[in-house]
Amino acid sequence: MASSHSSSPVPQGSSSDVFVKKEVDSTKHIRPVQSLPDVCPKEPTVTDQHRWTIYHSKVNLPAALNDPRLAKRESDFFTKTWGLDFVDTEVIPSFYLPQISKEHFTVYQQEISQREKIHERCKNICPPKDTFDRTLLHTHDKSRTDLEQVPKIFMKPDFALDDSLTFNSVLPWSHFNTAGGKGNRDAASSKLLQEKLSHYLDIVEVNIAHQISLRSEAFFHAMTSQHELQDYLKKTSQAVKMLRDKIAQIDKVMCEGSLHILRLALSRNNCVKVYNKLKLMATVHQTQPTVQVLLSASEFVGALDLIATTQEVLQQELQGIHSFRHLGSQLCELEKLIDKMMIAEFSTYCHNDLNRPLEDDCQILEEERLVSLLFGLLKQRKLNFLEIYSEEMIITAKNIIKQCVINKVSQVEELDTDAVTKLADQMRMLNFPQWFDLLKDIFSKFTVFLQRVKATLNIIHSVVLSVLDKNQRTRELEEVSQQKNAAKDNSLDTEVAYLIHEGIFISDAFSENELTPIAIDTTSQRNASPNSEPCSSDSVSEPECTTDSSSSKEQTSSSATPGGVDIMANEDMKLTDLELGKLANNIQELLYSASDICHDRAVKFLMSRAKDGFLEKLNSMEFITLSRLMETFILDTEQICGRKSMSLLGALQSQANKFVNRFHEERKTKLSLLLDNERWKQADVPAEFQELVDSLSDGKITLPEKKSGATEERKPAEVLIVEGQQYAVVGTVLLLIRIILEYCQCVDNIPSVTTDMLTRLSDLLKYFNSRSCQLVLGAGALQVVGLKTITTKNLALSSRCLQLIVHYLPVIRAHFAARLQPKQYSMLRHFDHITKDYHDHIAEISAKLVAIMDSLFDKLLSKYEVKAPVPSACFRNICKQMTKMHEAIIDLLPEEQTQMLFLRINASYKLHLKKQLSHLNVINDGGPQNGLVTADVAFYTGNLQALKGLKDLDLNMAEIWEQKR
Repeated sequence: MASSHSSSPVPQGSSSDVFVKKEVDSTKHIRPVQSLPDVCPKEPTVTDQHRWTIYHSKVNLPAALNDPRLAKRESDFFTKTWGLDFVDTEVIPSFYLPQISKEHFTVYQQEISQREKIHERCKNICPPKDTFDRTLLHTHDKSRTDLEQVPKIFMKPDFALDDSLTFNSVLPWSHFNTAGGKGNRDAASSKLLQEKLSHYLDIVEVNIAHQISLRSEAFFHAMTSQHELQDYLKKTSQAVKMLRDKIAQIDKVMCEGSLHILRLALSRNNCVKVYNKLKLMATVHQTQPTVQVLLSASEFVGALDLIATTQEVLQQELQGIHSFRHLGSQLCELEKLIDKMMIAEFSTYCHNDLNRPLEDDCQILEEERLVSLLFGLLKQRKLNFLEIYSEEMIITAKNIIKQCVINKVSQVEELDTDAVTKLADQMRMLNFPQWFDLLKDIFSKFTVFLQRVKATLNIIHSVVLSVLDKNQRTRELEEVSQQKNAAKDNSLDTEVAYLIHEGIFISDAFSENELTPIAIDTTSQRNASPNSEPCSSDSVSEPECTTDSSSSKEQTSSSATPGGVDIMANEDMKLTDLELGKLANNIQELLYSASDICHDRAVKFLMSRAKDGFLEKLNSMEFITLSRLMETFILDTEQICGRKSMSLLGALQSQANKFVNRFHEERKTKLSLLLDNERWKQADVPAEFQELVDSLSDGKITLPEKKSGATEERKPAEVLIVEGQQYAVVGTVLLLIRIILEYCQCVDNIPSVTTDMLTRLSDLLKYFNSRSCQLVLGAGALQVVGLKTITTKNLALSSRCLQLIVHYLPVIRAHFAARLQPKQYSMLRHFDHITKDYHDHIAEISAKLVAIMDSLFDKLLSKYEVKAPVPSACFRNICKQMTKMHEAIIDLLPEEQTQMLFLRINASYKLHLKKQLSHLNVINDGGPQNGLVTADVAFYTGNLQALKGLKDLDLNMAEIWEQKR
């Protein structure tokens, strides 16, 4: 073995390399301060992989030598004279590289000096590399070299000779082949193989022995500890045996009796549970007969509660009982049957409640029955009962109208019901008073109908709100109880000893024994069925035998009391707050829907009567009466239901628009006929018109009532007196004033047509203005009426009529402004436009009168000659025409307007006279011609000022003479 070790070559270089590599690797995980002081100076350095080499070049030499800018490529680049012209030049230092001095390394030296001191101190402490234990290193290298002689296959963790490949590798078959002439050589080979394997075994054994020798102290220590451990185990075994003996004695003396008592208590509790379970089964067995009894009495809530309780018991406490395996499905079918019965019962209740006589004072029919049905429907989540009620409301509304029509038609004797069979046709044959009474009766019945619907829906709403309130209070109580339980659990002692004996927890046994009576009472009270048989004599307690029949009856009967709703609300409704809130909103919407249904039926009733144009033919008073009745009904329904329905209001507005159109067309046609027949002469004013005007003196527009006696005795007046002023008018204007007042009175009676009436009245006033202008100024009356000419009296009378209308325009404007909404004030601009148009018309009439006299002056003064006699014939004719003009308008126009008119006429006269005098070369020189002209002018002035109302008129006749230059 020794020879083999000495003869084996040792690769020194490789071992040193391995050692160096290990040393280098170990320094990677050691901080520089704790590293060994001696570092091998010949350690291989790591080449910078990012350093540039020639292989990084992207352009090869031929490509660099081929200059593309040369016209012709040079054949020989490296010639004999190449490089002779090269000159050594000094390399200029770069501006971008700083000058490095010793001061740049000062900071580094200060930082590394401390590390250098530590390094020197470590070199003194640690031996150098040459003094390292070479013996240990040599032994380690030698053993490592010996182990390397063993093939690697023996070192594999999965080495197994049963593997054919492994076996062939270790023992080649060629060594055991003795056939042929090679027997001796094969035997030698086999012997050599055996020695080789023995050599491998010796190497491994030597290494194992060496490793054991290194750890011999640990082996000896382990053997010594083994003897001590055996002594300890022996003592422990003896102590355990003594402890078991003592525990057995304690168990026999102190525990067996107590445990026996606990086992007896548990057995008793189990017996009580079995008894209660059997008792509960007997109670559940009576569920179906009891439900039948409750249904026969229409106690749906009690039956549903019993079914729900029984199903809960079957799922929790009686789960798995074979005899009750079909009871759950039977109860489900029974619950579905109860749902159908409740819906049918509610439908019947709605029909009976809504179709009972409306004269009945009782608003709610069988309130207890309704409350019971509602709670049952809510419990089963049958929320479609509002749809059933809505459908019944529609049918009832139709029946109300039909019954009212039948009753009214039967009371009218003039109708031939045999000839007219259809009820709608018979209704259309009624006159307005009869039909109006029928409509009033329908509206009164609808009002009572809505009051009943509201009362019923209030009951439904209160039930829903009570359930919602109960849910909220239950949730609050649950939260409070949870908080109390959490506080109680925290206060309990957590250090509870669970002593186990035969699989039973003693603490559980005690707690179960204490809680059992409470659980029994709770279970029996909750699961007791209505009308159950009396309990046997061996029952636990009498209160457990109480039935739900009496309790359900008490709950049902208590609903009639003010607190009945609260008692019924204690049931579990299985509805969320969101669903209940939505249901409450639907109840309010159903009340709105009831109002809409009544209004819709009323609209259809109106439309059926309006097919033959009946409503459009009503006079003003009839339509106003009808409108007030409909508005009253709309307000009544709004007060009952809390919302205004728009269908009937829209129908009223539509009929009002038709009425306004007919109203306006009738009066416009009437005004047109009056204007076409008007001869524009002054008309007498009847006393009733004077009273009509007098009623407007305080600014309020109202039509006075007709007085039969006093009005006939008074004679008509020549003029109309308005606030002290006299107005000479034609008959058409008097009627126009009354028509205007009718428009204003219609607005008071029907406020909804204010804007339409304002538009129509402005159209009427514009029509009167334009038509009167066509007839008078445009001389249309010559062809329409047959007048020979339009006189100045006609013009003055037309102007005065327009002034009367203008006088009342502010009053009319204020009347409409008081009845318009603020956003509708812009419509008042129509009156401003009308006022401007009337003023323009009046100004045109005044200009027309001046134009008539102007043409006369032009005609007469153009022939004027300054000669005797004085006054001349021309001035006599002028004074005559002025007198006629004055006589025509003095009784029609006020004095102020007459003076203004004659001032304008006089100005025209002076202009024409001045022009004629200039033409005749007559100047103000005091000569004979000047005297003649002065005498004629004095005659003209005297005659003009002698006329009525023109005495103080300033004529200023000096303007007829031209100014001297």
